[in-house]
Amino acid sequence: MPKHDLPYRPNVGAVLFNDEGKVFVARRADLPNAEGAPGGWQLPQGGIDEDENPWVAVLRELEEEIGTGRAEILAEHPEWLTYDLPAELVGVALKGKYRGQKQRWFALRFTGVDADIRLDADPDPEFDAWRWAELAELPALAVPFKREIYEILARSFARFAEPVA
Repeated sequence: MPKHDLPYRPNVGAVLFNDEGKVFVARRADLPNAEGAPGGWQLPQGGIDEDENPWVAVLRELEEEIGTGRAEILAEHPEWLTYDLPAELVGVALKGKYRGQKQRWFALRFTGVDADIRLDADPDPEFDAWRWAELAELPALAVPFKREIYEILARSFARFAEPVA
């Protein structure tokens, strides 16, 4: 099927802020693990189940991907954001059924402690490392086809990138 005939996969994403105003980023386990390599780090995200509310989905995805639900939703980006997979990944990534993803993004405040984050909670973890990063770092950490979305998120959620008093 030609790429333009494939649908976008409905998806949610989490920009998880700690009390210092830094953002949770995790290194994908399936990409080369060169420290600081561009594209190896991303924000938690995942599919929306059929008839699932995006607000519920984003909290479920945090539990599944980083092993904690210790977060509260602060804001929702007002529109869906989309990205297309690069040609070499169409028909391979996302089970070969999608041209890319349409995403609903949320800013969340982490309400736990670092020890609550458990990448090993899932038997097949998506990530092998994590850290707190400056919001402005996000675009440089992203794979090229997600970079524009991370730029939009850095602007949209900038008000949460300050320490909590």
